[in-house]
Amino acid sequence: MPGVGKSTVGVILAKVLGYEFVDSDLLIQKAEKRLLREIIAQEGQAGFLKIENRVNASIDMEKTVIATGGSVVYCTEAMEHLKKIGTVVYLKLDYEILKKRLGNLRCRGVVLRKGQTLKDLYDERTPLYEKYADIVVDEKNLNIEETLQKILENLEK
Repeated sequence: MPGVGKSTVGVILAKVLGYEFVDSDLLIQKAEKRLLREIIAQEGQAGFLKIENRVNASIDMEKTVIATGGSVVYCTEAMEHLKKIGTVVYLKLDYEILKKRLGNLRCRGVVLRKGQTLKDLYDERTPLYEKYADIVVDEKNLNIEETLQKILENLEK
């Protein structure tokens, strides 16, 4: 989900592991030469997801921590590709905590259908995150360092 700390934790994790860091939302913006919110406004949700699927399914990197947009879980091809090339980590956060962290979702480039609430989105995506995750880190009561430590412990297993 947006606001769980994917990019923040991802950058630190990459430094600790000596890996590169890539934010796939930035890859999408670079490929499309538009901001995420512009892509969503111009192409609609379905058009954005096609672009997101294509870009994420084409990522070909080694020794790289990749932070994806939360909506990538709707993209079967991309998720299967990401699981094939690496370890998928789901940063799980309780809805109430997540709600407090987030501001304007549209400005963040979050894909919401007309009339869909953050809670609807959370309830819809959670089973998908769990389906694709190789590692689940429940961030409840954890700070960034503790989240990072949990990821590292799970990667060592």
